[in-house]
Amino acid sequence: MPKIAEHELSLSRIINAPPEKVFRVWADPELLIQWWAPLPYLTSQAFIDLRPGGAFNTTMHAPTGEIYENLGVFLDVVPNQRLVFTDAFQEGWVPGERPFMTGYITFEDAGNGATKYTARALHWTAEDKQTHEEMGFEEGWNAAAEQMEALLQRL
Repeated sequence: MPKIAEHELSLSRIINAPPEKVFRVWADPELLIQWWAPLPYLTSQAFIDLRPGGAFNTTMHAPTGEIYENLGVFLDVVPNQRLVFTDAFQEGWVPGERPFMTGYITFEDAGNGATKYTARALHWTAEDKQTHEEMGFEEGWNAAAEQMEALLQRL
């Protein structure tokens, strides 16, 4: 795994599902929208073109009515092992409006049908990292991971 970045936020946990299944809930848009946003936020749609340069777009809705369009692309896709995506570009390598982060997600076999799941948010600046912390990175990404794990238990 790459060295911890200065502007990184991350979480790591053991998920009681094999890497193939954990990867699947990231790769299938119909599954992703069920866990992606921490409640009471909701994800209404996801468009996933699972290849380097392919779109990774989601639409999240805040309980206060705001809508957040997250447009990005995959930089690296290694089935059942790793996904790397960024908002620095949109589909077709069109530069994003304002790059905020790169997501680096790994799925490692932890034995006994479990996965060591690591989600890293790599930010361009210390200010972006601080903004993400203040937005509730730790609470939000952990809540989403718990929602993901609950979904995996139902599959």
